[in-house]
Order: sequence, then structure tokens, then C-alpha cells
Amino acid sequence: RIMRRERSWTGMGCAALLWGTILLGCSCGPGPPRAGAAPLLAATYVLDDANGLGREFDGIGAVSGGGATSRLLVNYQEPYRSQILDYLFKPNFGASLHILKVEIGGDAQSTDGTEPSHMHYENDENYFRGYEWWLMKEAKKRNPKIKLIGLPWAFPGWIGKGENWPYDYPDITAYYIVSWILGAKQYHDLDIDYIGIWNERAFSSKYIKLLRYTLDKHGLEQVRIIASDRLWEPISFVMLIDSELHGVVDVIGAHYPGTKTVQNAILTGKKLWSSEDYSTFNNDVGAGCWARILNQNYVNGNMTSTIAWNLVASYYEELPFGRCGLMTAQEPWSGHYKVESPIWITAHTTQFTQPGWSYLRVDGHLEGGGSFVALTDGLGNLTIIIETMSHNHSKCIRPPLPNFSVIPQRAAFYLRGSFYMVETLQVWHSRLDFESGNSSLFQQLRPVKVWKGRFSLDLNVDEVYTLTTLKTGWKCGFPEPPPPQPFPSSYKDDFDIRNPPFSEAPNFADQTGVFEYFVNASDPGDHVFTLRQVVVQRPITWVSDADQTISVIGNFKWVNMTVTCDIYIEKPHDGGVFIAGRVDNGGIYVRRTKGVFFWVFADGTYRVTGDLAGKEILMKGLSGVRDNAWHTLTLNIQGNSASGLLNGYLLWENVTVSKPRNGWAALGTRSFEFAQFDNFHVE
Repeated sequence: RIMRRERSWTGMGCAALLWGTILLGCSCGPGPPRAGAAPLLAATYVLDDANGLGREFDGIGAVSGGGATSRLLVNYQEPYRSQILDYLFKPNFGASLHILKVEIGGDAQSTDGTEPSHMHYENDENYFRGYEWWLMKEAKKRNPKIKLIGLPWAFPGWIGKGENWPYDYPDITAYYIVSWILGAKQYHDLDIDYIGIWNERAFSSKYIKLLRYTLDKHGLEQVRIIASDRLWEPISFVMLIDSELHGVVDVIGAHYPGTKTVQNAILTGKKLWSSEDYSTFNNDVGAGCWARILNQNYVNGNMTSTIAWNLVASYYEELPFGRCGLMTAQEPWSGHYKVESPIWITAHTTQFTQPGWSYLRVDGHLEGGGSFVALTDGLGNLTIIIETMSHNHSKCIRPPLPNFSVIPQRAAFYLRGSFYMVETLQVWHSRLDFESGNSSLFQQLRPVKVWKGRFSLDLNVDEVYTLTTLKTGWKCGFPEPPPPQPFPSSYKDDFDIRNPPFSEAPNFADQTGVFEYFVNASDPGDHVFTLRQVVVQRPITWVSDADQTISVIGNFKWVNMTVTCDIYIEKPHDGGVFIAGRVDNGGIYVRRTKGVFFWVFADGTYRVTGDLAGKEILMKGLSGVRDNAWHTLTLNIQGNSASGLLNGYLLWENVTVSKPRNGWAALGTRSFEFAQFDNFHVE
């Protein structure tokens, strides 16, 4: 409980007479203000565990996926890749995350790219595709106690038997999801702790109950179910009227709740999580957003876990929501990465708490604006986290933030119950400086002396304090990584790798479809190792995937370029492939992608179009290309003119291209069809 003993103004030294009537006690915080300083609002807060504790704390985490947000991370060379992982997962080092949530790849676009499914087809199982398995193992290697969550954004098309819906055959969907959990254990020794339903889309009560039954049937009773990764309603209401559903859902997870919950959610008695939040550009305003919601999701909304989208911005920055990760690692070719301020804001909570601790019952609102939470392990340890983020410096990307004000203030804390005997508290401090840009992040200050259970602090605006009995906090660092460099202006990949560490070729960012290393056993020699597009049925989509498949690569600022690639159309009659330059879009906007696209088709024709959809035709004619044979395509774009070569001979020229002015290189297929690519080269 919190008891406000006083609300008054302190100004001159340790004691002040205000209107001649209110006498204030001594402050045990910083020394007296300078003469002439404005008086501080003062208030007192009581921390007491004598009458029981609040809700159990479940941890702070982040999402990899939803989608392809860690795509470029895997291509970093050592030691930089391990350094990035240490900043994210290593306890008492950097962000020290308690939870890692990953996408269960569904072969479909899920924000910044597609992630491959473990079952592209009904008779297909492969638990080594993509990079989420690797990432979960790296997280566990650093923190064996980290909690793991799986959640699908999309599903392979076979699950819906042609319908864009995963619940018509709920037994198939449940089998598919449980296979992923079993594969995690069998092939990677990973125990999945929580499983979700369908990210930000409809839930089916019948499916959720069947999922619980299927989990239990396979000995996975310990796996908990989160629903519905969307809004508080209708899941909360349905749980209140359906006791069987209430019995199988362990956590109600809402997205971007704006620190608020609803009465029905509280009435369920279930754990309440902000199971996706943040999603904000990772500058100091992003850090302010994160600091505010980490506290206020509990203070205002009783949420005991907050999970950031996304873990690390490891995707081309010009894709949607560029740099909306806790840190930035989008240059594997240079080794450059940046530990952004949200990493250190995270540390204020994660380094001094653990899942299984409990919140104290406090109101948590500071009189002068801002908030605090207090947590205990029940063994005498106490951690208090205070934030005073101002409105304009803590706006998240969503939802809109109502106006509020924060002013400098003095906060006096009284420790009661089992905390009365605490004599000193370690102090960690961050101040986001929006004037000079010289923010001070996660600095250890002198310990605070607690006198007869009392201490006070003078709080400025846009600050975070952690006061704790724990002495294990640590701000670690590595030498500066290499400086940033643009993507190499000359780049080749022949895909000749016998045992690739990952299923996807470096730096290619699939935006519809999935492009994987392939061993072409029947080839006489030149094209044994290739890159193959493998999704042959439109997935159950999360957003509007294109009708064509496409993977982008390179520097979005490229203007003039030559793209060359050997291509192999596998689909007879109406199959087709393309190479492209100046590609201007991807992610959730992939359907509206423009650029310069050079297509060849199995019927012996070619086209040049200004868009991925193929509607804006700039040139067309006969090429003589046929399916099941290798051909070399070359696309040359210089200024306002483009030309194309087939097998080294000019096929078309003098095509005028006015826009886009710049963009990535790309390759892809006419439809969801098998096709192969080899000896890719962009200059």
C-alpha cells in the first residue's frame, strides 16, 4: 500500500516554513538547493510488505520476428555477433532480458520480411530453417533461465487447404504448432515455455482448447498458453462466460495497451501481459517511451510482463519500422552496430529483478508526475524503479498519449515491514538530455543511506532511478565496433556452400516467398549449389503478400547499377522469374513495390515493368527462354535509361525509367513456384 503523508513544497535548505504553517522535515537526498531555486513539490511514499504483496512479476522481454527483424544479425562476423548477443541476453551485462519471444515462421510476410516454416508442405519437416532456433540457443547459452515464447504470424497454405484461415481444420493447426515445440526440444534441446495463438488476428475458442489437449497428449503440460496477442477484448469476456476456455488460457496478452487494462481482464484473475509493445524508433524518445511503459504497464494496468517489438533492428532500415529495436545491428558487411539507449533503460529493471519476484502493493503514481514500482524476491531484497518521463519525450508509436505534466519533485520513501532494517540502497541513474543530446545512461551513483527506514531523492524530469539492495548491477561494454559502411558497391554470391550454417544466403531479405540454399543433385556441375524459391502455395497470410515472390538485397540509395544472375525456371508453360533494380518497397507494403523489373517466362517471352505486380509494362517481346534450362539475365540501369541482356547478348535497350530514383536489387518469381538462381552479381 502507499500512504501519502504529506504533499508540500520544500525550497530553502532542510526545513522550510510555507505560509507560516507547514514545517517540513529533513531531506536525506542531495544537498540543499541553491539560493533562489524554485521550491520542489514534496511527497512521501510508504513501501510495506506487512499486509502481503502484489502480483508476481513475469519478466521483461523482446520479440525476434514478426517478421524477419533479426535477418541481418546472423551474417555478422565474430566477435561482433557475440557482442551484440551479450548486450541483449547476458545477465548483469546490458539489457539482460528475461524473455525471448520468436515468430514461428509461416512462409509469409510478417512486417519486414518472411520467415521460413518448419513445414513448407504437408509431408515436409525441417527444424533447421531460418535463424530463430539459433537465436534461442544463443539466448539460452547466455541465460539458461530465459523464458521462451513461440507465436505464429502466418501459416503455410496447406494448413488452410486453400482457404486463408487456420481454424477450419484446428486439429491440423494444433499438430503443426505442437510439432514446432517438439522439434525445438528434439533437435535443439530447447524447452518452449509459452505458446501463442495467431498474432493480432482472430482467435478460435475451439482451437485453443484443442491446442491445450494436443500439448497435454504429447507430454507438454508445462507449456503455457497466451491469448490472444491482440486486444483485451473479446478474449477476456469470452473467458468469463466459457469456463473451459478460462481453464486453458494461462496469460491474457494484449498489444500496445497504452498502459491500461479493462475490468473483464482483471476479473478473469489471470496474469495480464503487454505481450507486444514499444515498436518505437530507438533514439532517446524511444528510450523515454520504454522507460514509461515498463513502469506504468503495471502501475496503471496490472501488467506483469512487457515485451518489446523488436529485439534488435537487424533488417534494412528503409523497410517498415526501421530502427524500432532495442538496439541496432543492420550492417553485417561492416561489423558496425549501436547499443541504443533503450538497452540501458531495460537494464534498470532487468538487472535488479527476476521472474518470480513480486510487486509491492503501491499506488505507484508520483505526485509531480511519473511513476515508481517496487519489487521484492521475498527474501529481503528490494528494488525500486522510478521514472519521470515527460509527455513529449516519451511518446510511443502507438497508441496516442494523452497529455500529462511532470515537474521536478522531492520523493521521500518510508520502508516498513521487512524492509525497515535496510540501511543502504545501491543507486543506478539515467538522465535523457534532450537539450544537449548528452544523455547519461545507467550510471552508478553513491549508495543512498537509509535512516530509520527513511530516505528521499530529488527527482528531475526525464530521469530513471533504480534503488536496490542488490550489488550485482553492471554496465558492461566492448571496444567500439567498426565504423558504419554502406553495402559493398560490388557484391557477388555463387551460393557454392556445401554445409551452410543457415538456410538463407547472407543479406538477401525475402519479402514474399522463401529463398533457400539448394543442392541440385542432377546438375552436371555448373549449378549444383543454387538459391531456390520454395513456397509453391500462397500462405495463410498475415498481411497482403505479393502475388509474386521477391527477395531484396543491397543499398537502398543505389541509383545506377548492373544486376546479373543465372536463372532456372522450373514451372512449365506459365512459370517466370525476374531480376530487378531500384526496388523501392518491401515489408507490409510489398504489394505496392516499384522498380525496374526484367522478367523472362517459360513461354519464351520477356517483359520489362516498372512494378512488381507487372501492370506497368515498359517493354515486351520474345526471348526464346524456356523452362528447365539455365539462362543468364543482366539488367543495366544508368540514369533514366535501362537495358537488358540475355546470355550476354543485348535483348532490349533504351527503356526510359523516371522513377523510382533509387532502391535495392532483387530477384524473384512470377508466382508461388519453384525456381533457381545462381551466380548473383550486383555492381
